[in-house]
Amino acid sequence: MDALTLLTTRRSEKKLSAPVPNNEQLELIFQAATHVPDHGKLQPYHFIVIENDGLKKLETLLKSAVTELKLDEKRLQKAEKIASTAPMMIAVVAKINTDIAKVPAWEQMLSAGCSAYAMQLAANAQGFDNVWVTGPWVDGSDLREALGCAPKDKVIGFIILGTSQEKITREPKTVKTENFVSYL
Repeated sequence: MDALTLLTTRRSEKKLSAPVPNNEQLELIFQAATHVPDHGKLQPYHFIVIENDGLKKLETLLKSAVTELKLDEKRLQKAEKIASTAPMMIAVVAKINTDIAKVPAWEQMLSAGCSAYAMQLAANAQGFDNVWVTGPWVDGSDLREALGCAPKDKVIGFIILGTSQEKITREPKTVKTENFVSYL
């Protein structure tokens, strides 16, 4: 698949199962993640692969966050479900360094966000499906500790990876760009 086709046809897939990327394929995904815009070459991101027993640990951490943050029953059910939606996840943490004046925190956050999207594209390019999820539980203190977050870091989401068994055939989506594009 050529790059433009990938960029214009990528879709999130939520019902995922094995196979998942192997170590060599994961390495390509992480290489793609490190080739994003990165002012100051800070590499303001960290990735945590979650699979096997780690998925059960993640469920416990998400449920802990629901309790800590006093979220509703609906969020608890989602926390219980999210860790079992696929055989592999990658948590993406923005590693924010506020001591570097020339690269503001928001720029570092955007770089981490770009790295997450690059991982999605690299996974798609290798034949894997994925979805990027987040939720209020990313601020749970047990989860943040387990993911190695410093106080200024931000968990920006989970890239859920696998192979879709129920790929929905969709017509190519064409967006009317005149609603959000202008020229100076």
